Amino acid sequence: MSTPTQDKKLTPPDLMARKGGVPIVALTAYTAPMARLLDGIADLLLIGDSLGMVIYGFESTLPVTLEMMIAHGGAVARQSKHACVIVDMPFASYQESPVQAFRNAARIMAETGAAGVKLEGGEAMADTIRFLVERGIPVLGHVGLQPQSVHALGGYRAQGSDPDVARRILADARAVAGAGAFAIVVEGTAEPVAREVTASVPVPTIGIGASPSCDGQILVSEDMLGLSDMRKPRFVKRYAELGTELKAAAALYAEEVRGRRFPAPEHCYGVKS
Repeated sequence: MSTPTQDKKLTPPDLMARKGGVPIVALTAYTAPMARLLDGIADLLLIGDSLGMVIYGFESTLPVTLEMMIAHGGAVARQSKHACVIVDMPFASYQESPVQAFRNAARIMAETGAAGVKLEGGEAMADTIRFLVERGIPVLGHVGLQPQSVHALGGYRAQGSDPDVARRILADARAVAGAGAFAIVVEGTAEPVAREVTASVPVPTIGIGASPSCDGQILVSEDMLGLSDMRKPRFVKRYAELGTELKAAAALYAEEVRGRRFPAPEHCYGVKS
């Protein structure tokens, strides 16, 4: 099967213009090899703070540091020639004040080469988003289930079945769009609410465990590929089971090493033994 590729570097304004048009294909990437493989297939590559769980084995995203995000963000951005690269702002790097958020977002932009940042929060973060956007930093918003607030939310549970929560999510999305975000991730949100959010804001919505009516979707690449050994979210469709293949390949390698069937030096380096 042929794979569509982009012929230009996509920017936040390009993605913003996709509202109601061709759906945005978004995936996470945390490393240079993954970025090379996904670049040109995905419209947006997100260095999510989910790397804390996927790469580092944390139980949540909360221990992730700014330095981690910058290191992984730079690795992905250096390998991306076509996809728009966005870096998550980790917990406690932006909530204190708009000035703190700008200082850390500017550092992310300067040290990674990314096209923008993502931050969680709705009405409470609207002033911060506006502050960043007015100073030249594109912002991807994030409403609904917010992993950095998982303790306050009572765990990883779908949002929006309660009418009051549904109204809050809608108000959050409108506030984030009004503050200047170029798009909004809508996570873990009841389908009717996510659909209403998409219809109510002038910028694209990118769903994850939300509605097919969103203007795009994002998945954690390791979940999509069967590389994660964590519990698979119910909304994730696995397009491959690479974890199983990896284990089988490693077992075959181990068998050959134990049987002393590994290559001789001349086959490895082109030199005679």
